[in-house]
Amino acid sequence: MSALTAPLLGARRPVTSARLNRLRAGVLGANDGIVSVAAIVVGVAGASAGVAAVATAGVAGLVAGALSMASGEYVSVSSQRDAERAGTGTRADDDELTNPWHAAWASLGAFVAGGVVPLLVAIAPWARAALVPAVVVAVVLALVVTGAVSARIGGAPTGRAVVRNVVGGSVAMAVTFAVGSMVGLAV
Repeated sequence: MSALTAPLLGARRPVTSARLNRLRAGVLGANDGIVSVAAIVVGVAGASAGVAAVATAGVAGLVAGALSMASGEYVSVSSQRDAERAGTGTRADDDELTNPWHAAWASLGAFVAGGVVPLLVAIAPWARAALVPAVVVAVVLALVVTGAVSARIGGAPTGRAVVRNVVGGSVAMAVTFAVGSMVGLAV
């Protein structure tokens, strides 16, 4: 079986450092976008805010989160590259090293792709009472997908990855909704 046909036939490719870096920057960036933006819109909705406030907070969270993820990924991968260079004792060929710009752009794009899911659901013309349940359902489905994809890419068991994603995202939404509700009562 060739390296080109193996993925088509369901064979797993070896887990490499570069593949794990793409996993972190891509699939997990999408997961962060889904959870962060969902938690923001659900938290603001919990404060009994109108659709305009929910949309504004969601868009601000999407932009801020994407830029934060890209910046953090660039810094993290640059540090990793510096350590790789130091470890070789020589100036290694940049093709052999992790690329911080690739990681930054992948993380930014993945965060936006994931964060758009709860944002679009939140700004859809729902009845006020349906907004939070609709976001929760959409986010749980999106987290199932990112959990399954991350497990597949990493060669790990799917069930555990899906449960971890769904539980973590659900806790984040529940906590931010509760905080938003308390703040909404106090203000």
